[in-house]
Amino acid sequence: MTSLEVNAQNEDSGPGGYAAARLLLLHEKERSGPPRRTALARLTDDWLAGLFAAAAPPRGTALVAVGGYGRSELSPRSDLDLLLLHDGTADKAAIAALADRIWYPVWDLGLALDHSVRTPAEARATAADDLKVHLGLLDARPLAGDAGLVAALRTTVLADWRNQAPRRLPELDALCRERAERMGELQFLLEPDLKEARGGLRDAQALRAVAASWLADAPREGLDRARRRLLDTRDALHLATGRATDRLALQEQDAVAAELGLLDADTLLREVYEAARTISYATDVTWREVNRVLKARSARPRLRSLLGGRSGAGRTGGKPPIERTPLAEGVVEMDGEVVLARTARPERDPVLPLRAAAAAAQSGLPLSPHAVRRLAATAPPLPVPWPAEAREELVTLLGAGEATVPVWEALEAEGIVTRLLPDWERVRCRPQRNPVHTWTVDRHLVETAVRAASLTRRVGRPDLLLVAALLHDIGKGWPGDHSVAGETIARDLAARVGFDRTDTATVATAVRHHLLLVETATRRDLDDPATVESVAAAVGTLGTLELLHALTEADALATGPAAWSSWRASLVADLVKRVAGVLAGEPLPDPEAAAPSAEQERLAIEALRTGEPVLALHTRDEHTAEPDDSAPDDSASDEAAPEPVGVELVIALPDRPGVLPAVAGVLALHRLTVRAADLRAVDLPTGLGSGSVLVLDWRVAAEYGSLPEAARLRADLVRALDGSLDIPARLAEREAAYPRRRGLTAPPPRVTVAAADSRLATVIEVRAQDAPGLLHRIGRALEGAAVRVRSAHVSTLGANAVDTLYVTRPDGSLLPPEEAVDLARTLEAALG
Repeated sequence: MTSLEVNAQNEDSGPGGYAAARLLLLHEKERSGPPRRTALARLTDDWLAGLFAAAAPPRGTALVAVGGYGRSELSPRSDLDLLLLHDGTADKAAIAALADRIWYPVWDLGLALDHSVRTPAEARATAADDLKVHLGLLDARPLAGDAGLVAALRTTVLADWRNQAPRRLPELDALCRERAERMGELQFLLEPDLKEARGGLRDAQALRAVAASWLADAPREGLDRARRRLLDTRDALHLATGRATDRLALQEQDAVAAELGLLDADTLLREVYEAARTISYATDVTWREVNRVLKARSARPRLRSLLGGRSGAGRTGGKPPIERTPLAEGVVEMDGEVVLARTARPERDPVLPLRAAAAAAQSGLPLSPHAVRRLAATAPPLPVPWPAEAREELVTLLGAGEATVPVWEALEAEGIVTRLLPDWERVRCRPQRNPVHTWTVDRHLVETAVRAASLTRRVGRPDLLLVAALLHDIGKGWPGDHSVAGETIARDLAARVGFDRTDTATVATAVRHHLLLVETATRRDLDDPATVESVAAAVGTLGTLELLHALTEADALATGPAAWSSWRASLVADLVKRVAGVLAGEPLPDPEAAAPSAEQERLAIEALRTGEPVLALHTRDEHTAEPDDSAPDDSASDEAAPEPVGVELVIALPDRPGVLPAVAGVLALHRLTVRAADLRAVDLPTGLGSGSVLVLDWRVAAEYGSLPEAARLRADLVRALDGSLDIPARLAEREAAYPRRRGLTAPPPRVTVAAADSRLATVIEVRAQDAPGLLHRIGRALEGAAVRVRSAHVSTLGANAVDTLYVTRPDGSLLPPEEAVDLARTLEAALG
């Protein structure tokens, strides 16, 4: 016992002495982790035992710690889970008085208390009705009073748990699954709940309960260390916040990392993710074993009744022989798992880990943890470069789709992946702080390969697509542009895997340019020949273009729901079509020579005649390149309707200052998200009138709800242009109500002159926090700078907006470099 604990024990048993000793203990820097939790539990035990003794308890009573306190896992702000147990012989008033003498001092200290008063029979009956109560009683620990009473309860509760395991364990499994569905997976969340999320402390407790049933046991390797890491993190979170919280919020992560002596918040998240991954894998393996055992138990009586008195049953003891179905050389299926064949010699077969993994994924079966452990311990490393068989097995594994994920996780759990691909270690469990991303870097790479597996029919080299998908973000473990770093790593890894020089170069190019198509399609003017020519020069060949197109889609789909849409897909497909034409030697059309469409010309004439804005709205879908105003055809096939990619809004009005900010502001007020805008001055031919009309072709989408009526848009635009509608004031009200994350400060906007080599306009790129009316503010700043906007292209991912503006001088010429830089600074200042 420490001197601190002796001093606490020597003081009176009132709250003051315990509170002072507790405070000193929590701030002892040299003692943390398990020693501090144990010391805090012991200190609390002594205090509560003193309270119990001072209350002169009747015979046949005991104070019992249950749940986390029963396991002596007290974090600084943990609840105290207490049971006042009595044998029923004492007077009820005496038991109630005893309870008050214990509960009230706890409440007086402000400690959270989960308490109950029960006889052993009542405790047992409550446990039978409430799974959570039963789980808490499995960790019951006597603090004071009749130890025999507690021991008898523990014995009874544990016997009930084992006898009722066939019923209780499925209940526990369902409870864990429901919680995981509600709270998410700890190993992928930016703000995880250390206790409730899948792979957290609740799941670790569930594994202990399964082990107590004697029905199955969890893989032990690293499990205790993972639990300790989560408990240590929770301790540091409680100390950093001063609150009883299990949610590792973004604004607390730096303080928690410092409390744990870690480098930064990213290091903290990696360690938390690593622990959660260990618990999640153990959870998967354990529940699979539980379900297998329960299924076998339920089948045994039926089997005996079917076999009856047949002689075969007597010879085998009623147990049928276990079938072993060959899957590949040295690999068989047995009892619903992929295991090694009896004749397998992993110590002589370096390809066997990949062969077993590929066979498991292709069969949609789990890879036995015992087989993986044996492979990790005995299989020799692959020669470099890999033999052709190993490369083919890797491609087969990656091409299995969704079934790849659990097999890959099994390989990761035993360190086989990092042995095969050494650079994998730098992306393993690496967090991605962009909320658009659903996964950590390593899981995102696997998910991209899963998505790519469904696109292999679209490319001539499926093997290169799958490997490029697996490696496309491999550079995120290094400083600088991850695409540039990734190109070098991918080149080395592709050569290591055994690809020849040409294929290695293709994989490296795909990794280097895996963002090229989507960034160009959403941020650049596709009618500008320089845009298409630059992509064609980077891609080089039709085969690489085909590969990049599929990789772009797979990458976006594996990122998260905000990263891909029919609109983005249509833009990328349009760019790919144009680039393919250039690579095939076809000439690009001259955008300057393009005549206005018939509709644009009609609207321009009407605007010139009336002197006011004229609007037209058209819904566009993923299969149409032109506006679709036609009525539905009742004779059409039963195929699903094309998914809308937005609305085309065409506006014509006499050319005048202030048009761009006015239109952008009106669209923002009507909650229309701008995706692209094309502005052009139309000089009407002789006989149709005289003068210049501005035609704006916008691609917009409703933020939510239905689209506004064109008449309302036109009326508000007229008011905005004549000054009777105060757009800045209305947008300021909207922005004040715009939801912001507590404790988070958006980085300042950044405006740069893009090196786009455009011969049509100077390209300005604005990166800023997305907010209502952002394009309106940009338009006002551009009007003040006296430049003309030729087109605008808006890309939004999560809370981040990237707006690309093609601007010229009023006479249509490009801005000189120094003017372009000044304009960028002006815009940055206006937005800041």
